[in-house]
Amino acid sequence: MAEPEGQAAPATGGCLCGAVRYRVDGPLRPVIACHCEQCRRTSGPHVAATACAPGDLTLIDERGLTWFASSDVAERGFCRVCGGNLFYRRRDPTAAPLSIMAGTLDRPSGLKTAFHIFTAGKADYYDIADDVPRRAHGIDGDPVA
Repeated sequence: MAEPEGQAAPATGGCLCGAVRYRVDGPLRPVIACHCEQCRRTSGPHVAATACAPGDLTLIDERGLTWFASSDVAERGFCRVCGGNLFYRRRDPTAAPLSIMAGTLDRPSGLKTAFHIFTAGKADYYDIADDVPRRAHGIDGDPVA
């Protein structure tokens, strides 16, 4: 099975209330659905995230954006007005890519889901019912979400 392709730029998106808006001027990675505990606690069942090079993201409106250090190595960007979960990044500024929650992209995104990761940590109240490849843990060289 061929891996889904990402989306070419530009892409735009933002949170529910509009206090955070962004534009991506580079390619987006295919979506990865992460079922780890941290992602479940920020989103419900799992996070579906694409990613870009950090320099490809431009914040058009960041008045609602705030960052939460979710671990020793990563932080999550969300809207402090509506609570929208938007970004995930490594705290090391040289680390790439910057993950973007796929649901915050304006439609159509043109993206497809490439993998389910950390399925060993999946919650017990839902099933993964598609034929997208699964990994019990993460993918080497890629952030969790």
